[in-house]
Amino acid sequence: MKPIGPIPTAFAAQKGELTIGGVGVRALAEAAGRTPFYAYDLQIASRQVERFRAAMPEAVHLHFAVKANPHPAVIKHFMTLTDGLDMASAGELERVRDCGADMGHVSFAGPGKRDAELELAISLGATLNLESESECARALKIGEKLGITPRLAVRVNPDFELKGSGMSMGGGAKPFGVDQERVPALVTEIIASGADWRGFHIYSGSQSLDADAIAESQKASLALAAELAQAIGEAPKSVNLGGGFGIPYTANDTPLDVEAIGEQLSTALDARDEVLRDTRFIIELGRWLIGEAGVYVARILDRKVSKGQLFLVTDGGMHHHLAASGNFGMVMKRNYPVAIGSRMGAETVESATIVGPLCTPLDKLAADIAIPQAEIGDYVAVFASGAYGLSASPVNFLSHPIAAEIVVNGGKITI
Repeated sequence: MKPIGPIPTAFAAQKGELTIGGVGVRALAEAAGRTPFYAYDLQIASRQVERFRAAMPEAVHLHFAVKANPHPAVIKHFMTLTDGLDMASAGELERVRDCGADMGHVSFAGPGKRDAELELAISLGATLNLESESECARALKIGEKLGITPRLAVRVNPDFELKGSGMSMGGGAKPFGVDQERVPALVTEIIASGADWRGFHIYSGSQSLDADAIAESQKASLALAAELAQAIGEAPKSVNLGGGFGIPYTANDTPLDVEAIGEQLSTALDARDEVLRDTRFIIELGRWLIGEAGVYVARILDRKVSKGQLFLVTDGGMHHHLAASGNFGMVMKRNYPVAIGSRMGAETVESATIVGPLCTPLDKLAADIAIPQAEIGDYVAVFASGAYGLSASPVNFLSHPIAAEIVVNGGKITI
């Protein structure tokens, strides 16, 4: 049998039934009107924000990366708890606008912004994290056309990367940002144009569980920001230090020591160059804030044996949860934290592979795991599913019904 990832301790069970935000999976399925569904416990998300605030220096501002989970109720929740929101598309920008966000605290990054997206961001007053010199030229031209002074920051492609990150976003040749040696000339052009230069965005990697590596990357980012500011001759209003905070998904993953990061960042900020003395510092997080607050729930449709191996076939799978199937950047399939949500705490008596309804061997939620006796109609729960779940999955593949999404906050359900 193969191990599973760690089930978050924030979830409880009542009489053998998993509860999410104090509501049992059966009641959630009834509220959704169907399975599969995602359920997000906003109280868990709130506690993550509280932990961040307690661990980090007061000088650090927290932004929510909407790409991790763009559900409107999730966005509105983080609007009340964080200092800003970060976008990666015009669709996210429109969703945030419709949620009533203060656009003065919204930023927009991404290497392929269309002119219409640039125009939308500038017209709304969002800060554009520029990814190239040509994008800058287009933004300045659009701002002139609209008669609006654009808010422009420069995304920097640093020479370093976040060691041990799940996805490297900096170091070497990248489609993201402007190579650090070309940044001073670009910023000088932005300032000369009369645009509102907001500062730097330095994002070197994501999904890291190594506190020392994250702290070292932040320290390097502060040094780079100071070096660039001195070359430009003007201090940046803000420096976005990126994020990269990971969560445990699979066996042997160790939860991130956020407090250790905060201690080292506090020391680094105290020692920062004088040119950054009045700069506003930002950390943008998505996965770490909402990832462990979400659960994907599917219902068992069939129980079958093939060549002595038990398969539980569910109504959910990779079309809803690509990451759990191992097909979203995972080199080797390793099991997420999975449980039979309607038989929590029961003794494990058999091993099973849990698959979905799709006609592909890639559609696998868990491989060869120990479970209690599970029957048709039972619920399978996949934890650590609050980030990069439904919105990061091929929902139209084979035209199966889309999963529902439920937000739970103190027992109150929003669909």
